[in-house]
Amino acid sequence: MALLELKNINKSYKVNENQIFQALKEINVSFEKGELVSIIGESGSGKSTMMNLIGGLDSKFEGELLVEGKNIGSFSEKQLDAYRKDKIGFVFQNCNLIPHLSILENVTIALTLSNVGKEERIERAKHALAQVGLEKHMNKKPNQLSGGQRQRVAIARALINEPEIILADEPTGALDSETTEQVLNIIKEIAGRGKLVIMVTHSEKVAAYSSRVIQILDGQIIKDQRNTEVEVVSEVSHESIQENMEKATNSSSAKKAEFTSETLSLETQTASTVKQNLSFFSAIKLAANNMKQKLKRNILVALGVSIGIMSVVMMLALGNGIKAYFSNMIESFMNPLVVEVSMPQGEVDPNDPMASMQAVIGSKPTFKEENLKELAALDGVVRVEEGFQYIAIAGTNSVSYGDKKSELMGIVSATSVLTESNIAEGKLPEEGEILVNKSSFEDLGEDIIGKTVTLNAVIEGKNVTGEFVVSGVYTAGENNTMADVNNSIYMHYEDMAKLLEEQGATLAPNMAYLVTEDESVASQLKETIVDMGYGGSTQEVMGDQMMTMLDILTLVLAGIAGISLVVSSIMILVVLYISVVERTKEIGLLRAIGARSKDVKRIFVSEAFLIGICSGTLGITIAYVISIFVNKVSVEIFDVQLMNITIPYVVAGVIISTVVSMIAGLFPANKAAQLDPVDSLRTE
Repeated sequence: MALLELKNINKSYKVNENQIFQALKEINVSFEKGELVSIIGESGSGKSTMMNLIGGLDSKFEGELLVEGKNIGSFSEKQLDAYRKDKIGFVFQNCNLIPHLSILENVTIALTLSNVGKEERIERAKHALAQVGLEKHMNKKPNQLSGGQRQRVAIARALINEPEIILADEPTGALDSETTEQVLNIIKEIAGRGKLVIMVTHSEKVAAYSSRVIQILDGQIIKDQRNTEVEVVSEVSHESIQENMEKATNSSSAKKAEFTSETLSLETQTASTVKQNLSFFSAIKLAANNMKQKLKRNILVALGVSIGIMSVVMMLALGNGIKAYFSNMIESFMNPLVVEVSMPQGEVDPNDPMASMQAVIGSKPTFKEENLKELAALDGVVRVEEGFQYIAIAGTNSVSYGDKKSELMGIVSATSVLTESNIAEGKLPEEGEILVNKSSFEDLGEDIIGKTVTLNAVIEGKNVTGEFVVSGVYTAGENNTMADVNNSIYMHYEDMAKLLEEQGATLAPNMAYLVTEDESVASQLKETIVDMGYGGSTQEVMGDQMMTMLDILTLVLAGIAGISLVVSSIMILVVLYISVVERTKEIGLLRAIGARSKDVKRIFVSEAFLIGICSGTLGITIAYVISIFVNKVSVEIFDVQLMNITIPYVVAGVIISTVVSMIAGLFPANKAAQLDPVDSLRTE
């Protein structure tokens, strides 16, 4: 059975809607192992089309193209990729070497696509280069070699996967006569080893070296002449040649699926090939090598994307820092072991003047005895303290000492919420004592601690008056000035009740304080009371609202900063699209030596991946350096760190950068994967 057989092959191209050009007409020809065949003919005669069909670069034809009895015209795209990788070796007129790779890397590229191990790739490539006399030049770049040497590299690359068929397109067209003879001797030697070598040429000298010459005219074979008898290589001698050629190859490569096995189905064969496809890490390495070629351009692209990431991270860090500041400020109001509880605010009756007034001045619904018992029964509650607080109408509440007076905006019961950390001067109040805040302290005089002052207030609609000793000055901490500037006092609930009792009224608590012994219990109780229908701390409610506003503001600022990421992604798309255009011939070469469209796509997506990783890392680094200087200034001026870059922000920054870059790289990657290998190889 012939190694290669073309039966009734017809190939047509659509020139326009009304015109069809038939490149090949009823081609019937077969080829054996060990033949050195020259296909000659004028330009446009169909010889290159015939070579593309044999090489599996073009599968749209009529007829049967049989390789060892299997019709490649019925192959799937995956099977064609495997066919080119395992059965075909291409030698091009202009060599088609990848300029930024070394000679060794150019030869190993086909093995890289097959996911062969590094050591094995190098050993096999060295052996192939030694066969063409270039073992001393393997670390050079293609532009450091002569034309003949580059062509020999192309031959070594064609031989690396031990293909059965070598296809050479004008292999000596750009060489001088001496170099031509050297290259032809190598090609003749390859045919002598049992390979089928088919050359497309215009040269009579090349044809003279061939054992067989086929002439094509207008898509038809008009002459098929044998110069010498075909020497069929025996299976034994062929195996010994293979053993000699692959002496550096480990046992794993010897186990690859044989295309010629009659017992192996096409499906099984394809499945075995899938294991040898380009791996993710190999794609990353190829992408890194490609990026080195345009290093400055890729650095600028990475810098552009990093600015977007830096902006987003800085906005998030700024919001995080401000939230931490306000959170600490709010927490400074409260003892972490005490949970503040309020009754839910009901609807106000518009026909009840007292209810309307209470709503205006901030009076809250009061607790009943069953409410307090219900709260006291909760797990973890040591005791329940009754409390009362309200916001006063301007001018109705004051505390005076001699001729000095401080108008009060609020009166709050002193409970276990207060701790020693809330005392700027003096001590916590006992019964018959009050605690004033800094603003009232300044109004009454700095010597007011320990002195008796007069309180005039309106509590629950009753005018009350009483004398109390000032025990100390309240503070909410250095970072919380709001509680210090609004004039207010703290006094015991029992003292408030006595003042109201003197006016014939009873004080009912509008606040309850659950005292615990563990912060985790207190934290759990805050959720429990909300589930029960009670309200939480006024400060916490205000704090939650403030935090929500800060979250919204942070997201808005981050979104605005994120616009630069959109611009950056467009820049990546453009740069990678330009890269596809620049490397069209390289893409065609990769497809010719067996790369799947998936492999090509993976290489370009890997480039976008590397840009994203580098951009994210650079952006985070710049943001961190800037945060150091910003925090240094903010601590000196405001005594607070305004920017807080956390680990989640770092991780998110890198992930966002990578995802955005890869999404931007999908379009050019798809464009590269869809390029026709034949058209790509013709690109100048």
